[in-house]
This record gives sequence, C-alpha cells and structure tokens, in this order.
Amino acid sequence: MCGLLCGCGNLPEPYPPPAQRPFFEAPAEAGRILNMSDADAEPHFVQDIDTALQGNTWRWTGKRPTIHLHPNTNQKLLYSIDFAIAGSTFQQTGPVTLSFFVNDHLLDRVRYAAPDRRRFQKPVPAEWLEPGENVTLAAEIDKVWTPPQPGGKPLGFILVALGLEQQDAEQK
Repeated sequence: MCGLLCGCGNLPEPYPPPAQRPFFEAPAEAGRILNMSDADAEPHFVQDIDTALQGNTWRWTGKRPTIHLHPNTNQKLLYSIDFAIAGSTFQQTGPVTLSFFVNDHLLDRVRYAAPDRRRFQKPVPAEWLEPGENVTLAAEIDKVWTPPQPGGKPLGFILVALGLEQQDAEQK
C-alpha cells in the first residue's frame, strides 16, 4: 500500500534549460610574485627554502633559495624579491652580498652593509626566458650564519616573496 502512495505523485511541469552563456577564460598572468605565505608556495620550491612558515609571512633560506614559475610571456618582466637580513645572523656574518639569478643568468649582485628589510627589483632580459616555459629564480648569499650547535642548519636570509611581475609602462 505504501508503495502505491509514493508512486502516485504529480511531477513538476517540464521547463527549458537556462540560457547558456559563452565561457570566457580569465587572461593568464604574465608573471607571479610567490609570497612565502601562499597556500601553494611549497610546490614552487626547488632548494634552500625552509618549509616552516615563520610569523605567517616569511621563511628562512639556506645559501641559494630557488623557485620555479611558469610565466606566459618573456616581455617586460621584473625580477622582484622582498627579503630581510636578520640582525642576529648579521652579527656573525657582517656585510653580505646577494647575487640574483634568472635561469642561472646573473642578473645583478648587491652588497648589503647593514641588517634590514629590503626589496630588489630589476628588469629581466626577454632573451633569458621562453614564454610558457618554466623559469628558475634564485638569490644566493655569499655568507651563511652557522649555528654553534652540531647539526644546526646554516641560515642565509629571511625570504618574504620572490617572483616576476609585469613591468608597467612608466617603470623602466
């Protein structure tokens, strides 16, 4: 009896499907700044970047932190890095020199004579990149801080963000 009552309901009237709209893809990003706090940051790490996120924004590096990105262009890109030289490591190392690399090409080398938060940006020559191909970005410090206890990891600098950003028309 129950089966008869359940099977005798009125069905809703048929109706047409909603109007279809064309699908538009958002334009792919020319570059990307990889913040160390990004949820997808770790798959971009190649070497010398600690997996432990500190202060919800930064990570310790080793001697040559390296990431890979996949820009869709090689035009008007800036190598961009936000970092800090920690006072606690600077006490042992003294002034340090950082070398900045794009696909193993030396972009620049800068000496830092005091601890502080820093930003370095410089245009990347287009011929160093192939559009749509992986690119490696690195920053190498000449002296790392070595902890006094055995087995401690040498520390380079504090990395906040590293990547490529599209250069605006007024930036040169």
